[in-house]
Amino acid sequence: MAPARLRGRLTWLFPFLIWLPKVRPEDLRADLMAALTGAIIVLPQGVAFATIAGMPPEYGLYAGMVPAIIAALFGSSRHLVSGPTTAASVVLFSSLSLLAVPGTPDYVSLALTLTFMVGVLELALGFARLGALVNFISHSVVVGFTAGAAFLIAAKQLKHFFGLEMDSSGHFHDILIEFGQHAIDINPSATAVAVSTLLVGIAVKRWLPRMPYMIAAMLGGSLVALGLNAWLGEANTGIATVGALPASLPPLSAPISTFDQIKQLAPTALAVTLFALTEAVSIARALAARGGYRIDGNQEFIGQGLSNIAGSFFSGYVATGSFNRSGVNFEAGARTPLAAIFAALLLMVIVLLVAPLASYLPTAAMAGILFLVAWGLVDRKEIRHILVASKRETAVLSVTFFSALFLELEFAIFAGVLLSLVLYLERTSKPRIVTLAPDPRLPKHAFSSEPEVTQCPQLRFIRIDGSLFFGSVAHVERGFDLLRARHPTQKHLAILADGINFVDLQGGQALADEAKRRQREGGDLYLINVKQGLWETLEACGCIEARGARNVFRGKEAAIHAIYQKLDKAVCATCDKRIFHECAGG
Repeated sequence: MAPARLRGRLTWLFPFLIWLPKVRPEDLRADLMAALTGAIIVLPQGVAFATIAGMPPEYGLYAGMVPAIIAALFGSSRHLVSGPTTAASVVLFSSLSLLAVPGTPDYVSLALTLTFMVGVLELALGFARLGALVNFISHSVVVGFTAGAAFLIAAKQLKHFFGLEMDSSGHFHDILIEFGQHAIDINPSATAVAVSTLLVGIAVKRWLPRMPYMIAAMLGGSLVALGLNAWLGEANTGIATVGALPASLPPLSAPISTFDQIKQLAPTALAVTLFALTEAVSIARALAARGGYRIDGNQEFIGQGLSNIAGSFFSGYVATGSFNRSGVNFEAGARTPLAAIFAALLLMVIVLLVAPLASYLPTAAMAGILFLVAWGLVDRKEIRHILVASKRETAVLSVTFFSALFLELEFAIFAGVLLSLVLYLERTSKPRIVTLAPDPRLPKHAFSSEPEVTQCPQLRFIRIDGSLFFGSVAHVERGFDLLRARHPTQKHLAILADGINFVDLQGGQALADEAKRRQREGGDLYLINVKQGLWETLEACGCIEARGARNVFRGKEAAIHAIYQKLDKAVCATCDKRIFHECAGG
C-alpha cells in the first residue's frame, strides 16, 4: 500500500492523528486551564443529571469521563465536550421508568443497554456518511438555538443563584412563574455569593484577560461564602454546597440484556439517537461558527457513536454534546480537543483525591459561572445582522429561539430546520422568469431585461432562473400561460437555459407540453445554452424527441439565425422593429 494511501486510511480511522501533531506548547497551556474549569464544572452537574435520569449519582460523573475522551479523539469539533445533559437525562428517565424502578440494578442495566444501542446507531449513521444531514441546520437555526439554550441555562440556575427551593425542570416560562412564586424566599447570602462570583468573573475577564476568569470567579464566590459563614454562621446563611462526592473511577460494566428488552428499547434508542446527534452536532456547529472553523458531520456522528459504545462498558449512560460544558470550554479559551480529554482526566483525579472538598463549593457560585457562560453564548452581533439582513432568516431565528424557550429544546432544532426547508422550497418553487431582447444601446446588441427594449412581434426570449422540478412546475406553467395570453402573436418562445441547473421528470414534461401547445398554434419552443446535465436529464426522460433536438442551440446567434427562418415572413414584411441582424436582409 502506498504511503499516502496508508496515511489517508490511518487518519480516517484515527482522526486525532491530523490535529494532535500540530498542538503547540501554548495550546497545551490554554487547554489545561480550560480543562481545569471544565472538570470543576462537571462535578455538581454530573450528580444532578444522574439524579434527573434516575441513575445513582456517581453514574453522572462516569458519563463525563470515558465518553468525553473518546468523543474528543474521534470527533471533529475542537470545543465540543460530551457527557450527561439535562435533556438526555430527562429522555432517559421518561423512557426507562416505565420498564424498571429508577435507581435499581435492572434500571441501570437497561440504561447501559440503551446507551450501547444508541452508540451503535450513531456509529452506523456515521459510516453511512449521513453526516450531511447537519447541512440542513442553517446558520440562523444555530444562532437561535444557541441563544435560546443560553437563556434556558440561565433560567435553570435561578434557584441556585438566589438560594431557592423550587422546581426548575420545566420550560422557560414555567421556571419564571415558579421563580416569581418563590421570590419572597430569596436567600440574601446565597445571592451575595452568586453576584460576587458574577462580578469577579466580569472584572477579571475585562481587566485581566490573561487570567482564567471562571476559576477566579469560582474562587471569589467560594471565599465570599466562607466569609459569610464565618461572620453569620452556616445555620443563618443557608448557603448550599455541592456536597461530598463518591471517590471511585468508573467500574467496568456489561450492557447486555435479553432480546425482548432490546426489542422494547429499539424505538427509544432511535429517538434518543436522533435527538442526541442533533444536539451534539448543533452545539458543535455553533461553537465552530464562533471559533472560525468547520466540523465534519460524518466524523462527529462516528465520534458520538464510539463514545456511547465505550461509555456503556464504563458505567456511563447516554452521553451527547453538553451546552454547559462546551460553552465553558469555549469561553475558557480551549484551543484543541485536548481540553476535553484533559478535563475528563482531571475529573478522574478530582473524584479520587479531592471529591470531599466539593462540599465547600457553593452551588450559588456555580450558578454565577453558568450565568457568565450563558451570556457568552448569545451571539448578539450575529443576531443583529440577521434581524437587519433578512426577514426569512429572522423568522427562522425567532421560531428556533422561542421554541427553545417555550417548547422542548430538541424540538427547537427540528422546528428551525423544518421552517428553513419550507422557506427554501417556497423560494425555489418560484423561479424568476425574465423577458430578454437585443438592446441596440449595448455593445454587439447584447440581450437586456430592460422593459423598454423593443420586442420581436413573433418571438420572445425568456430566461428561467431556477430549477424545474415538481415544486416549481406549477409556477413556470402559469408563466407560460400568461405569456401566451398576453402576447398571442409571439408564437415562438426561446428559453435561455443558463440558469436552469436541474430538471426532473415533471419539469421536463412541462417543457415538452409547452412545445406541443406552441406547435399547435403555429409556433415552437427552443432551448439555448443548455447545460450538459440538463440535456442528459431531458434526453433520459424522453422529453426531447428528434424534432425537439433540432430546437436546442449552443448560443443565441445560432438560435436567432435558425428561428428567423421559421417566422411568418408576411408579418416580417410589415414589421418596423428590425431588432435582429437577420431582419435587415429580410
